Amino acid sequence: MNRFHHQIFLHIRYYATAAITIPQFHQSSPVVNRFLSLLQRCGRTLASIKAIHAQLITHNMSKYQYLCTKLIALYCDLGSLSVAHNVFDQFSQPKTILCNALINGYLKNELYFEAIELFKMMGFCNLKIDSYTCHFVLKACIGLSDYELGLEVVKFAVEKKIGREKFLGTAIINFLVRFGKLDDARRVFDGMIERDVVCWNSMIGGYVQADQFNEAFFMFFKMRNCGINPSALTIVSLIQACARSGNLELGKCVHGCAIELGMTNDVLVVTSFINMYSNLGEIEGAHLVFETMSNRNLVSWNAMILGFVQNGLVLESISLFNRLVTSGCGFDSRTIVSLLQGCSQIADLKCGKILHGCIFRRGIELNVILSTAIVDLYSKCGALKQATFVFDRMEKRNVVTWTAMLVGLAQNGLADEALKLFHQMQVEGVVANSVTLVSLVQSCAHLGCLRKGRSVHAHLIRCGYAFDVVHMTALIDMYAKCGKIRPAELIFNEGSIFEDVIIWNSMITAYSIHGHGEKAVELYRKMMVEGVEPNETSFLALLTACSHSGLVEEGIRLFHSMERDHKIRPTDKHYASFVDLLSRAGRFEEAETLVKQVPFEPGSSILQPLLNGCLTHKNFDLGLRTADRLLSLDSLNSGIYVVLSNIYAQAKQWDAVNHVRSLMRTQGLKKTPGYSSIEVESKVYTFFAADDSHPNWAEISEYLENLRLEVEASGYVPDTSCVLRDVDEPMKIKLLWGHSERLAIAFGLLSTPAGSSIRITKNLRVCNDCHNVTKYISKIARRELIVRDANRFHHFVNGVCSCNDYW
Repeated sequence: MNRFHHQIFLHIRYYATAAITIPQFHQSSPVVNRFLSLLQRCGRTLASIKAIHAQLITHNMSKYQYLCTKLIALYCDLGSLSVAHNVFDQFSQPKTILCNALINGYLKNELYFEAIELFKMMGFCNLKIDSYTCHFVLKACIGLSDYELGLEVVKFAVEKKIGREKFLGTAIINFLVRFGKLDDARRVFDGMIERDVVCWNSMIGGYVQADQFNEAFFMFFKMRNCGINPSALTIVSLIQACARSGNLELGKCVHGCAIELGMTNDVLVVTSFINMYSNLGEIEGAHLVFETMSNRNLVSWNAMILGFVQNGLVLESISLFNRLVTSGCGFDSRTIVSLLQGCSQIADLKCGKILHGCIFRRGIELNVILSTAIVDLYSKCGALKQATFVFDRMEKRNVVTWTAMLVGLAQNGLADEALKLFHQMQVEGVVANSVTLVSLVQSCAHLGCLRKGRSVHAHLIRCGYAFDVVHMTALIDMYAKCGKIRPAELIFNEGSIFEDVIIWNSMITAYSIHGHGEKAVELYRKMMVEGVEPNETSFLALLTACSHSGLVEEGIRLFHSMERDHKIRPTDKHYASFVDLLSRAGRFEEAETLVKQVPFEPGSSILQPLLNGCLTHKNFDLGLRTADRLLSLDSLNSGIYVVLSNIYAQAKQWDAVNHVRSLMRTQGLKKTPGYSSIEVESKVYTFFAADDSHPNWAEISEYLENLRLEVEASGYVPDTSCVLRDVDEPMKIKLLWGHSERLAIAFGLLSTPAGSSIRITKNLRVCNDCHNVTKYISKIARRELIVRDANRFHHFVNGVCSCNDYW
């Protein structure tokens, strides 16, 4: 109890027990009327109120509690609680009306604890507690989330038989609704003698918040039958019910009702309709409502801008923002946040920077939400330096901010930095949420960091997130991409109880990248038996699985069953995967026929697999025709030039090879450098071809030379046709032994315990010679070597690869 409350307590306690008569004030006396008139006419500034206060003191203000109640209310409205305290302290025996004024003042200044303390002292001193006192205290209980005390107030009101009064009854209903006690609220509601529109709104709004939409509309119809006219808040609650339930048709009916009630000029109602139509994907309806508004405020403009962004119409949102600026209405941080989210969607860095500049020019405060939107924008646009700059200078960062930065790093291929940032996040005591942990799992999957992935998995279990579909799907993907198909299967077996196609697709994809085509097809058949309907992603994963396993006939059957049996029209991705299936198998006539039969103009995604197949099977003529067609579609794709160069190199047409490489240099294109990474003791090491930058290079080089001698003694013969450069044979052999995966394997064999598995991740397709030599190394070293290349996983054990030399 603070000093002020202690003083109040002593005053009230003493005079409540003393036989002292307090002079009664008369509200209709000339003095009271004069001061009431002054208070009503004052400018409601602190100076004018203090001037009237000074005059009242000269008239012995202790006689006029009613006037002082007005003074306390005015001081509290202006935030001058200390002066309000002084007024209150002038009364030896304050009445209930004066206490209520101060309690309400506390509420307005969000001093809920102080309001409840004063209420308790009123009880200790046997002061009358009326419906207004209870109403104010229930609001304070809501502010403090103190259900137990609020329930005591409700019981008191019932005992004193004041709970059925319209004013307090509505407050009780609102209190119970806020704490989810809808049945109790309904009993209070049904027991009320008189109910106004506010009371009905409390019940209707409570049902909406609890997602009991049918009950909300039932209450609305009952309200209309009782002759109560709905207010704007009634309609807003019904609009929210339609939006949350996804019922557009019902929403249109509510819109018609609002028009009939003459609420088309109510900004709150009309703005709510804009939000509803936008959330339900009816953006044209939202725009029509906006354009026909007679009065618009900034909230309306913001709602329409956000609606465009939510529906992917970012350019329209920017155009509307320009209209807002030229209208002179101004904008706020909410406007900018919506626009920044739109720029993030389409990776429009230029527009995002302009918006960032607007923030400083308009002097808009950089709060957490706005700063997070800026970080997300720069991250999504790949401008990680700018994202980090803003992130590092934020005074306050919440879990959403950290997640935005983590996701940005992960999506831009900096998974290792994302994991480091997560460690920093933990050090600073920020509790990760579901999205954060999913992004970390994806980072571990990208890097192939099994140990860190397991650590994040454990964290998910501790946080209770590990057993929902989204996280199970991410974990299946992570374990599969870290080369561990068995843990992925165990997680799937737990999650397959969910009739969710996503988790089934993740397991089919896992089998696909590990070359287990038969298992992928078997799982698809089980999926059909379980009644889980496949989608586009299911068939894409199945076609890829068949392609990587050489299941050509099975892949053909699956492709034709898409539209025939499941009414799923193949997309360009499905056609691309089907072309890849046929091209890998060398069935070029069928592949060419398929390309001609595509029901739309085939793009580079469909022709690229055909070109790759030509390189694999050395189909020179078709390769040149396909490359020429591809370059006419996408002349700045460096991958096409690289494959074309390799096709010429296979044919030993070195002049043509040099010409293609010259074209690349002229257009500023570069070949993607091949690299391989390996995780050793929670640290990821990356090697490039002929990379001698590692501190242990001398040891690695010596070990590689010894390996070369051993594998050659075991029967290995270098396939120098993999070296597509015009150099002599010894140089070709030297270049082969400088390939990044061999450096990573040698480092792994030197740095890990004997007998343990080694996992290598390579960003490009492993070449024939590296594939062959790795089989020999696995037998000599007696290790399982797991290599994940751009296409799939290869498990090398005792001289045999899981892909059966088909990749």
